Amino acid sequence: MAHVARIEDGIVREVHVLNNSDLPNGGEFSAETEAAANAFQHSLGLEGVWKLTSYNGNFRGTYAGIGYKYDAELDEFVAPVVEEAPAE
Repeated sequence: MAHVARIEDGIVREVHVLNNSDLPNGGEFSAETEAAANAFQHSLGLEGVWKLTSYNGNFRGTYAGIGYKYDAELDEFVAPVVEEAPAE
């Protein structure tokens, strides 16, 4: 299974799972596969920019979750920083 994240304003808004059979190269990470994933999502009426993400964290830093940032310069997903509440 391939996973794609929709990026809007640098933030992951949703993550979908695609069948590898719907993508070239069995869904392996490549520019060709990512272009095909975008075309497939668009064919379903799901517009936007879709980036492949690795469930095992094999590329792009970490698996993208909703609310994660996408750093285009690093080409990586970055988890949101959770601030701890101050001790009382």
